[in-house]
Amino acid sequence: MRELKRAALVSGFGLTLSAAVLAAPPLPAVGAKADAVTVSGISSGGYMAVQFQVAWSRLVKGAGILAAGPYDCAEGSVWRALVNCMSSSAWAPPPAPAEIRARVDARARSGLIDPPTGLADDRVWVFSGGGDKTVARPVVDALVAFYRQWVPASALQVASLPNAGHAMISVADAHPNACATSEPPYINRCGDFDAPGELLRSLLGPLQPRVRADATALQAFDQRSFIDGLAIDAGLAEQGYAYVPRSCRAGGCAVHVAFHGCLQGEDQIGRRFVDGAGYNEWAEANRLIVLYPQVAARSGLASGSWRWLYNPKGCWDWWGYGSPDYATQKGPQMTAVRRMLARLAEPVGR
Repeated sequence: MRELKRAALVSGFGLTLSAAVLAAPPLPAVGAKADAVTVSGISSGGYMAVQFQVAWSRLVKGAGILAAGPYDCAEGSVWRALVNCMSSSAWAPPPAPAEIRARVDARARSGLIDPPTGLADDRVWVFSGGGDKTVARPVVDALVAFYRQWVPASALQVASLPNAGHAMISVADAHPNACATSEPPYINRCGDFDAPGELLRSLLGPLQPRVRADATALQAFDQRSFIDGLAIDAGLAEQGYAYVPRSCRAGGCAVHVAFHGCLQGEDQIGRRFVDGAGYNEWAEANRLIVLYPQVAARSGLASGSWRWLYNPKGCWDWWGYGSPDYATQKGPQMTAVRRMLARLAEPVGR
């Protein structure tokens, strides 16, 4: 029995040591501009970008949304998420702008989100593929109608491609799907249309032409320090990525947060989204930091956790699978990403 205990202790120590050795380094403090944050996302990442922008509207200055609907469309219901907010119909439409506005105003009064007046100086770029059967065009139209309540018409741009499927449209991926495809890894080539370039130009203004990405600028970092409790219980992976150009390491760069979609996390397609979505080439040329937080897929219980959480496709939480507070500043994923941005904004070398 004594030998068994000793073996267990040694084994446990070995596992702890291995975890420490394998852990990614901390996210660096690089003196990023704390008041120059923009966000974007595809599908579930698009929904996450919308709710992050609304919840932190004092911080976020613009959003690029591909194939997603309005803020808190699901209202905490997976059924509404799948029906009203993806394949909507006359009998199951997405929420009306006035309905969402009442909810936004109530949450702002309660201090759960920033006042929606913070959206008035934002720029917004919205995309819907004409061949997208996953998130129907009326859902995207509902998102546009939601934004029109606060965002000036001159600051709201809507783009579409007639044959594009449900995907990030990129010119950077080495082996993209055809334009009309709606299959993993959900990165398509549609001629010369460059979604990251289009949305970043819309949000940030004129840009320098894209250049080759610097492989040394992409850094894995430990996401666990930004989460209260276990990363997996927040639906997050243990590591995320940040693209930090050499020109940004002395401070003064803006930050863009790119939220991947379902089935696009590192645990499912490796670094395909991080490397191939197309943001890094623009970031390198324009002194822009890109933050790539990562979700981890999970089906029920997980090692080291007694909590049941069902997210088999590795989606961002936009219907409440991880927390009833998912769309507010109290949501675990929302809080974690906000802390990551605060870390990037800390003085260099801290």
